[in-house]
Amino acid sequence: MRHAAIDWRTLLGTLAAVALAASGALYWWRRRPRDPEEIERRRRAHLNQVGRIVEGQIIEILEAPPPPAETHRGSGRFRKRQAVQSADRSNGSRKLVFYSYSISGVTYETAQDVTGLEERACLDRVIAGQPASVKYDPANPSNSILVAEDWSGLH
Repeated sequence: MRHAAIDWRTLLGTLAAVALAASGALYWWRRRPRDPEEIERRRRAHLNQVGRIVEGQIIEILEAPPPPAETHRGSGRFRKRQAVQSADRSNGSRKLVFYSYSISGVTYETAQDVTGLEERACLDRVIAGQPASVKYDPANPSNSILVAEDWSGLH
């Protein structure tokens, strides 16, 4: 009799663990995808906090066409959303600043989408070939920014 009670307790604990794991998996699967702009804002904030400054150079300023509209895959309840960045309210274009910088003899060329940060970036005064300060992550030097919400490396 005592042996049967132990088996039921073990079985009940196992069932509770399986139910908890299944509900956690369902929550993870059904959760809303993160907003790409929020991810980018957090990246800029992190780099602004831990980044080191190095001199770089503006390569090009470009207005890119708007991204495609949000698409849905699947149908009904189990439709998955493909998140896209919301475009500038005026004409839908994105403003990209291409720049380069060197760290320990390695030259990096990259771009930053400065849409929404135009006031901080002062893009009307920025030209190709102009020097700029770049903040980069010492742990990952290819991760960098020119402009953040409360910092600008554009001179």
